[in-house]
Amino acid sequence: MKTFPLGTTDLQVPAVVAGMMRIEALTDAKIRELYDASLAAGIDFFDHADIYGEAPFHGCESRFAEALQLTSAERDQITLQSKAGINKGSHFDFSYDHIVGQVEGSLRALRTDRLDVLLLHRPDALVEPEEVARAFDDLHAAGKVVHFGVSNHTPAQIELLKRYVKQPIVANQLQLSITHAPMIAQPIAMNMVKEDQAIDRDNGILDYCRLHDITIQAWSPFQAGFFTGVFLGNPEYAELNAVIDRLAAKYDVPAEAIATSWIIRHPANMQVVLGTTSADRVTAAAKGADVLLTRVEWYELFRAAGHLLP
Repeated sequence: MKTFPLGTTDLQVPAVVAGMMRIEALTDAKIRELYDASLAAGIDFFDHADIYGEAPFHGCESRFAEALQLTSAERDQITLQSKAGINKGSHFDFSYDHIVGQVEGSLRALRTDRLDVLLLHRPDALVEPEEVARAFDDLHAAGKVVHFGVSNHTPAQIELLKRYVKQPIVANQLQLSITHAPMIAQPIAMNMVKEDQAIDRDNGILDYCRLHDITIQAWSPFQAGFFTGVFLGNPEYAELNAVIDRLAAKYDVPAEAIATSWIIRHPANMQVVLGTTSADRVTAAAKGADVLLTRVEWYELFRAAGHLLP
C-alpha cells in the first residue's frame, strides 16, 4: 500500500481509507470482516463522522467500537478520523460548544481517548473562526484531537480559519471520482468561454491544497455524480467501463482498482475514501494503490469519462 505524510504532519497514511458511514446495520461479524480485510490490504485508516448512522449522532462510531472491542495496543496501530459540525436534518454548527461536545461524544462512542484527525464537516455559513480556534486549542491541549482538517471547504474558507486557528489544516475531504472531477477537469478547459467544463466550481481547490500541503481525501470515488449511482458497470458509461475493463485485464486487477488508481496516480498524493461495506470490494479497491497508470492511460480514462481535452 502506497503511503505518504498527512499534510504537514509526520503521520504516515495509506492512499486508501476505509469509510465507516454505512456500518451501523452490519453484524459484529461483518464489521470485523470489513476491518480485517482493510488491515490485510494495508488500510489502517478509518474514517467516521458523528452523523453517520440512523441514530441522531454516533451510530456508526458506536457499532465500530462494539463490534471490534479493540485493545489499547490495537487502537494504537490504526488511525481514527471523525467529523463534526452537522446537526442532522437541521443546521450546521461550528460553535465551540458543538465541536467540543461532539468530539466528546465521538470519543465515548469509539471508546478511545483521542481522535487522530478531526475534520469540520461541510462549511458552516455562520462560522465564527475564533470559536473554532478556541475549540481546537482546548481539544489539542487535552490530547483529545491530534490533527485537524476540514471537509468540502473552499480556499477562502480555509484561509479564514487559518487566520485564527493555530494548528495546521492538514486535510480537506472532497468529492472526487473519474466522472465527478471538476477540480481536475476545469483547469484543463480554462478560458474556453463556451464550455461548461471551464466554469470554476471549486475555486482552484486542488492547486490550493497542493500549495499549502493539505491532503485531499477523495470521497465517493465510484459515484458518477452527487449520489447519482456508481459508474462501474453502468451502461450509461459504456465507453468508460470498456477502458476500465481493458486496463483491469492488463494490470490483472479488478475494475475497482482502476477507478482507485486514477485518483492515486495524481501527483497531489490524495487519499481515496471508500464507502463500501463489502470486504471483497475493499480488497479490490485497495489493489489500485499498486497500479501506476501511464500518462496516456490516465488521460484515456479522463476522456472516456466525458471530460473535454482541448
